[in-house]
Amino acid sequence: MDHDTKDNCVRRLSRIEGQVRGISAMVSDERYCIDIINQIAAVQSALRKVEEVLLHGHVGHCIENAIASGNAEEQRAKVAELIKVLHRPGK
Repeated sequence: MDHDTKDNCVRRLSRIEGQVRGISAMVSDERYCIDIINQIAAVQSALRKVEEVLLHGHVGHCIENAIASGNAEEQRAKVAELIKVLHRPGK
C-alpha cells in the first residue's frame, strides 16, 4: 500500500470511528430512530469509500507490480483475488 492511500484511509477511518461513537451515543440517548438510521447509512457510505480507495490503490500498486514482474502465476493470483473480492455477497 502506498503512503497516500494509507494516509487517506487512516483519515477516513478516524472520522468513521467518531461517527460510530456518535451513533452509540444516539442509541444510548434514545434519539429518534430515523436519525440513527440516517447516521448508520452515512457510516456505510463512508466505509464504501474507504473500500473504493483501497481497491484503487490495490490495482495501482499490487496488480501493477504483478504485471510489471512478468510473473504469470503472480499476475493470475492477484487478478483472482480481485475477482473474488468483487464477487462476494453484498457486492
